[in-house]
Amino acid sequence: MAAGTWTAQAQEVPVSQFMALVYNNPEKQQRAFNEIRANWQLSYAPMLLEISMVTEDQTLRKRILELLREHTGQNFIYSTNAWLEWVWSMELEPHSEYEHFKASLYGLIDQRFTGYFDKDRATTIRLDEVLWGGVQQDGIPPLRNPKMINASEADYLSNHHVVFGIEVNGDVRAYPKRIMAWHELFTDVVGDEPLAGVYCTLCGTMILYKTNTENAEYTLGTSGFLYRSNKLMYDKATQSLWNTIWGRPVIGPLVGQGIKLEMLPIVTTTWGEWKKRHPNTKVLSLETGFDRDYGEGVAYHDYFATHQLMFTTPRQDKRLLNKQEVLALLLDEYPEEPLAIASYFLSRNKLHHDTIGERELVVVTDRSGASRVYESAGVRFKKWDKANTLKDDNGQTWTLTEQALVAESGWQLARIPAHRSFWFGWYAAHPSTRLVK
Repeated sequence: MAAGTWTAQAQEVPVSQFMALVYNNPEKQQRAFNEIRANWQLSYAPMLLEISMVTEDQTLRKRILELLREHTGQNFIYSTNAWLEWVWSMELEPHSEYEHFKASLYGLIDQRFTGYFDKDRATTIRLDEVLWGGVQQDGIPPLRNPKMINASEADYLSNHHVVFGIEVNGDVRAYPKRIMAWHELFTDVVGDEPLAGVYCTLCGTMILYKTNTENAEYTLGTSGFLYRSNKLMYDKATQSLWNTIWGRPVIGPLVGQGIKLEMLPIVTTTWGEWKKRHPNTKVLSLETGFDRDYGEGVAYHDYFATHQLMFTTPRQDKRLLNKQEVLALLLDEYPEEPLAIASYFLSRNKLHHDTIGERELVVVTDRSGASRVYESAGVRFKKWDKANTLKDDNGQTWTLTEQALVAESGWQLARIPAHRSFWFGWYAAHPSTRLVK
């Protein structure tokens, strides 16, 4: 069958029959297979694929994929990713009880999952693109108000180790990648601001958000689910699911309320470079309350070593390899103009001017390879010592800080939030992105 638009027909097989496939009862399984075959509709494909992905019964998995091949004419053998990409290529009308199916299936793994997929919950994304990531709610445990230590106490870190650095109202902190890869989320009050630092290991993003808005403060956690290989957060009060890259709720009662978390600047750099710039910085302690091997490069070593994806996305863009890093930007006033700049481009162009809409900006990359973005507001910089000092084309000297570029005259050009990302992850979230490479 060619890809196209499919709609559900009458005589849907009820969700109970799909759930019968999950239980270890051969007689009920066979009856379910028979009914699904006899009343085949393409809307069954996402449900069958999800069962095949969570079952530990390899015989059942093969039977499901062979049934799909039999009824669709597609021959992806046992490649679940290929089947998913094919399903996602179509405007598919879901089964009328698809939400109930997801709640029932994943409720077997964690009862808290049932609340994510209530039928009355609004959604702005395709539910068949929401996949289980293999853990329970907060199964990758967030760090809540984690212990911080002085730089002089951090003897577990070497200068070349990667850290995520932030400064909020004068409060300077570093979060080593080697720790965050095991936890993927921290929540804390930094510089009197309630914050969440969200690290998606799969798509290579570390993003810093304020967790309060005008009307509420949100306690975020790891939902256990993914959307386009990017982790979905949840908030404890409403169990709404939030898109990590977009910073807004996409499933649940908070959808449609205009909620979007404010993003703050963060930089991916080395411990040596960060400590040199900020000798009074605090840094995460190894005393997290969890027993993990926090050695450099231990977590996700095999995943980071190749460009293969653990969870596929609807499409990939071959202008860069999947996990090549980009510096990613999206301005609230220009939501249709996302920008990605290849890290290798910035390593060769350590002073780069660009524009998004009518806003002019400058990207400065230091000797460690860390990139920061600032407003340029018509100022053209021509010299950068790759450390602390810039000169504009009028000869004025500017000093780099975490919050702004500061001129001799006192004029400041504000920092613009940006973050590193694997190319595939940013493109999956923003397929209209402009790429500089």
